[in-house]
Amino acid sequence: MMITRRAALASVAAIAFASTTASAADKKYDTGASDTEIKIGNIMPYSGPASAYGIIGKTEAAYFKKINAEGGINGRKINFISYDDAYSPPKTVEQARKLVESDEVLFIFNSLGTPPNTAIQKYMNSKKVPQLFVATGATKWNDPSNFPWTMGWQPNYQSESRIYAKYLLKEKPDAKIAVLYQNDDYGKDYLKGLKDGLGAKAASMIVMEESYETAEPSIDGHIVKLKTTGADVFMNITTPKFAAQAIKKIKEIDWKTLHLLNNVSASVGSVLKPAGFENSQDIISAAYLKDVSDPQWKDDAGMKQFLDFMAKEFPEGDKLDGGTVVGYAVAQTLVQVLKQCGDDLTRANVMKQAASLRNFRSEMLLPGISINTSATDFAPVSQLQLMRFKGEKWELFGDVISADVGG
Repeated sequence: MMITRRAALASVAAIAFASTTASAADKKYDTGASDTEIKIGNIMPYSGPASAYGIIGKTEAAYFKKINAEGGINGRKINFISYDDAYSPPKTVEQARKLVESDEVLFIFNSLGTPPNTAIQKYMNSKKVPQLFVATGATKWNDPSNFPWTMGWQPNYQSESRIYAKYLLKEKPDAKIAVLYQNDDYGKDYLKGLKDGLGAKAASMIVMEESYETAEPSIDGHIVKLKTTGADVFMNITTPKFAAQAIKKIKEIDWKTLHLLNNVSASVGSVLKPAGFENSQDIISAAYLKDVSDPQWKDDAGMKQFLDFMAKEFPEGDKLDGGTVVGYAVAQTLVQVLKQCGDDLTRANVMKQAASLRNFRSEMLLPGISINTSATDFAPVSQLQLMRFKGEKWELFGDVISADVGG
């Protein structure tokens, strides 16, 4: 009897040991992940010419704090480390190295800007560290065969400007278009999409292309020059500070033109309000996220959740700033990816799960828009809807349009 009992106890102990060993073996970690923590890096322009976008990083920090308070992801807390690069690519390189080599993060998430992300793309891919859901719509982030560790998130710039081209060809086929664009990859990407979308008519329709540098204090001179062309369409490819300047100057010099404004500067809180609502009437842009100032969403469950989050977790944030909506929606997408990772928190699995999103929706996406990725499609959001500014808010019009362009 005694022998049997001992044998039984021994076998129970053996099973317990085996299952513990098996469960430990089931967990896979790379640098930056453990049983208790997921260390995530981020780089934002909290200062400098693009500082209006810093709100995105602050929103993400607040969202991850909320997730941690609810128990984290699969029992692990997010350690979110965010640094300022002042939208300066050399500084971005410095911060990326610090995050990867000193802080030892699992990956870098949603770092902002086309020139900054371009500066670190080769480094991140050579290190095989995910450069995930970059906060820029440059088309080149959707290039998994050449850059398997870099993925975009928002609709890409060429897709967006093709949608404006499609609209002009239909509504104003004889338009004379004056373009102002930021002289970097971001600006050139939008310009290329516009030209590709206009096709053979681009040469006759675009009457002037004017570029500016982010170091310039004002773009007023460029606006005055563009008006002299007699253009009846102004394509505004600028970041928030310069977009607000352009809106004010157009009104000041009484330039009667159809104003197309890129989505990255369509924020009511950080662009249109400072520029003056009276100066912003009838501007056309494109959206993929719900606008807090739009009353059609007042009873919307997703909007209520977002406003509740802002009130409780980030009361100092401006809910009218499009950046808070972006930060919230992209943070939700990352949480979904990390949930899908389970106990395999390797860098390779993070990318695998990011490339395996099926009809995922942050409830702040417009109806009809969902996130889909695959091993050959690194463009999570690829649909947009046109909108026109009326009163103090954007009004959506037309259908949800898909115009995806690969890297």
